[in-house]
Amino acid sequence: MTVDLWLSLVFVCLLGALSPGPSLALIIRNTVVGGVNTGMATAISHGIGVGLYAFIAATGIGLVIVQSPLAFDIVRYAGAAFLIYLAFNALKSKGSSVDLDPEHYQHSGTKQVNGWRDGFLIAFLNPKLAIFFLALFSQFVDVNASWQQNMIMVLTVGGIDTIWYLLVVFGLSRGPVLSRLKQNSAVIDKVTGVVLILLAARVVIS
Repeated sequence: MTVDLWLSLVFVCLLGALSPGPSLALIIRNTVVGGVNTGMATAISHGIGVGLYAFIAATGIGLVIVQSPLAFDIVRYAGAAFLIYLAFNALKSKGSSVDLDPEHYQHSGTKQVNGWRDGFLIAFLNPKLAIFFLALFSQFVDVNASWQQNMIMVLTVGGIDTIWYLLVVFGLSRGPVLSRLKQNSAVIDKVTGVVLILLAARVVIS
């Protein structure tokens, strides 16, 4: 994988992490209800779950490349089509509908939370992640990719996810991180849509 392709992957992963959703709501809830340590555990275990899905996707694509280049081309074009579908939904989005106000979570739910369990399960029990990574990685993996290159992609995805949510946990007690994220969620979605379209277009012009 070239540096420019890796930077493209980093950019897509950053935009995906920045976009508010159920995972962010869970991080906020566990941090508010269980404390900073619980929030950090949730963030780390979520990153592990995301990284595991990324590993499964990268490994599966690698097997397809070895066994059938034609099948890989089919996966690659199907992945590009799915990215365009995601891009369309992102472009028409009007921002996050997820409540990011910490006050909302202070008086809801039980006080007993398990960050390690919750973070991993909300990631691993989300089948959309598997489809997304299959579509995303099919645009980055090439025939000559080594297992080291695949591991770089996996660590990039899991690392960015973990670092971002750890920053959210830290930011809950340091400043208006969540309010700014909420205010700019529509812009994040629009940028994500454009990047996904450009990424899918690589298949057509390559």
